[in-house]
Amino acid sequence: MLTLSDAKAHLNVTTDDDDALITSKLATASEWVSLYIGAEITDATPAPVNEAILQLASHLYANREATLIGIQAQSLPLGFLDLLEPYKAWCF
Repeated sequence: MLTLSDAKAHLNVTTDDDDALITSKLATASEWVSLYIGAEITDATPAPVNEAILQLASHLYANREATLIGIQAQSLPLGFLDLLEPYKAWCF
């Protein structure tokens, strides 16, 4: 499982000022990814899934509002959904 230290390293945050906020964003991202792939996040979670969690937590941390003004949104290649696709449990 990812830790606060993992998230801070990914975000390049070196202070403790936002620890509670980063912890919350990491928990939210982990829960979202767990529901999306249909599996629990554990110590044996594959690296691409952990990377997706860190990317989502970083996005939530950097973009705390529902809308962005003055920025043109674009999809990023190899985004977090692409990282999760091989691990998603499909149900029909």
